[in-house]
Amino acid sequence: MAKHSYTLHILFFLTLVGTSYGGGIAIYWGQNGNEGTLSEACATGKYSYINIAFLNKFGNSQTPEMNLAGHCDPPSGTCTKFSADIKDCQGKGIKVLLSIGGGIGSYSLSSKEDARNVSKFLWNTFLGGKSSSRPLGDAVLDGIDFDIELGSTKNYDHLARFLKDYGRLGRKVYLGAAPQCPIPDKFLGTALNKGLFDFVWVQFYNNPPCSYANGNITNLVNSWNRWTTRVPKSKIFLGLPAATGAAGSGFIPADVLTSQILPVIKKSPKYGGVMLWSRFYDLQDGYSTSIIGSV
Repeated sequence: MAKHSYTLHILFFLTLVGTSYGGGIAIYWGQNGNEGTLSEACATGKYSYINIAFLNKFGNSQTPEMNLAGHCDPPSGTCTKFSADIKDCQGKGIKVLLSIGGGIGSYSLSSKEDARNVSKFLWNTFLGGKSSSRPLGDAVLDGIDFDIELGSTKNYDHLARFLKDYGRLGRKVYLGAAPQCPIPDKFLGTALNKGLFDFVWVQFYNNPPCSYANGNITNLVNSWNRWTTRVPKSKIFLGLPAATGAAGSGFIPADVLTSQILPVIKKSPKYGGVMLWSRFYDLQDGYSTSIIGSV
C-alpha cells in the first residue's frame, strides 16, 4: 500500500513538472483594407479571438468615432456589411471584440460618470443593447478590448466595471486589454489589478527593456513571469508583431518562439496563447501558420 502510494506521488510530481498549457491566437483586424474580410480571417481556422480595430475617439463629451482604415466608412453605413462576417466568425466559436483606443486618436475618460456614459454607448452600439445607429449592424460583439495608449490614465477601471456589469443582463461581456510589457502599465495598471479582464494580450514589442532582442529571451521571460504572477484572474497572452515590418522592435523568428520561448511560458496556468499585430502582416508573412502547432 505504502509503495503504491509512493509511486502515485512520484507520477503526480512528474505530471506537475511537465505540465504545459494550450492556448489560442488572437489577431487585430481592421487597420488595413488589403487584409481581406473578417470572414476570410476566420475561415483560416487559425484565430480564436479577433479584435476589430479601432474605436479611436470617445469620452470627454466627444462624439465617438470608429476608424476601420480602407475597409468601410462608418458614418455612411458601409460597415454594416461586416455584421454577417461577425456572426459567421462567432458561429465558428471565435470571440469577436471591438478594440477601443489605439496609437492614433482622441480619447480619454474625464470622470467616473464619463466612463459610465461611454459604457452605455458601447453596450447600445456594439453589444447587447439597442441603438438607431449600429455601425457594425445588428451583430452582437462578444466584448470590448482596451488598447489604451494615449490621453488620460484614469477611470478605465470604472469603464471595465460598468461593461462587466452589463453581463448581468444576460450574455457575458468579455474584456480584453493590450498593455505594454513594462509593468505596471501606465494606462491600465489600476484596472488590471482589479482582475476585471478575461484576456490580457501584453505588447512585447516596441518596448526594448522587456522584448526579445538579438537572441536574448531573458528580459521577455522575466517580464512574462511578472505579468502572470501580478495580474489576477486573467489569461495572459504573449503579444507579438506578425512580421518584421509590423513593429519597430520585438519581432521573434517563428523557430525561436516555438523552440525557446513557448515551452517556457506555457508552463504557467495563466498562459492564454499568442496575440499578433496584425491580420495584414500575418497574411503577408504566414507567421500564425508557422507557430499554430506549438501555441
